[in-house]
Parts: sequence; C-alpha cells; structure tokens
Amino acid sequence: MDKPVAKIGGWQEKSRKEVYSNPWITVTHSEVVTPAGTDGIYGLVHFHNLAVGVVPIDDEGYTWLVRQSRYPLQEYTWEIPEGGSPEGEDPLETAKRELKEEVGLTATDWEPLLNMHLSNSVTNEEAIIYVARGISLGETELEDSEDITSVRIPLSEAIQKVMTGEITDSLSVAALLKLAYLQRI
Repeated sequence: MDKPVAKIGGWQEKSRKEVYSNPWITVTHSEVVTPAGTDGIYGLVHFHNLAVGVVPIDDEGYTWLVRQSRYPLQEYTWEIPEGGSPEGEDPLETAKRELKEEVGLTATDWEPLLNMHLSNSVTNEEAIIYVARGISLGETELEDSEDITSVRIPLSEAIQKVMTGEITDSLSVAALLKLAYLQRI
C-alpha cells in the first residue's frame, strides 16, 4: 500500500493501493473522504507516457492523417500522427520520431500548438501537440504494433472531418479545431 497523498481541494485520500500495472499504465484504488465529508472510493489510471501529437502542414496547406485500428474501440480511426513519450524523453523528439515512423515525414520547423489533460476525472494523462512545417518526404518506419495507412489531404478537409464526426480522436479533434480557430484570427 502506498503512502496517502495530501488533501487536494475537498478530497482527502485515506489509502491507496496499486491494483494493476503494465509498461503503459498503473491502476490504483483509493479510499477517500469526498468534498461532502462522506467516505468514498476513487480509481485512477496513471499513464507512464506523455501523449504526443503532430499536425504536419506542407507549403501547399496539406496535412497527413493516419488510419489505424484501435483495439479498445474495435474499429479503425482517423488521427493526426501521435504516440507516447516515455518519461525523461523530450516530447519534441517523440513528435519527430512519431512523424517519421507513422508517415515517413521529417520537418524543419516545429511549434507547440497546445497542451491537454485527457479524461481528467479518471486519469492523469497529459498531451502535447505540435505543428510541423518545412516538410520532407521519406519512408515510414512502423512499429510491430502499428496497423497504419496515411493520407495527404488539405488541412481544411481534415478540419471538416472533425466537424462531420469522421475524426473523433481527442488529440486530433483538439488540434484541428485550434488550427481552424487560429486561421480565423
């Protein structure tokens, strides 16, 4: 059993126990006192990696999306290139690696687009998303666990795929909608 953490806002943790762990996540069960002063429980999924996404944009205003099978959903999804940044690795280096692995691209210009907390009621997962420009084409280097195809489409079309519900991945939705907003300023 881990040592309880300090009171955060109205929550007081009485105890915490690790119930499951693998190389990507750890699940804990906590006995808590709720903000109303009643006894309760809380489950938390701790992610070992930072989620990192990239929106590559070429000189013609095109971007690349990847289509891959997502085991938890039992379906294929369209997404921006993304992956996990291990603790201690520079997220920008992760973004560069994922762009090369999944789409075969390299870029000369990088800028942070946004930081996010994903599903913060049950996880501590965080994300950072970059925009990559100065694109050069190359070969993909897919990992064994990746079932990916990619497509180059106008950025405006990718944004439209969010609006029609064809893109539902949270990193992709947030990144593409922020770019749509920034284009109107």
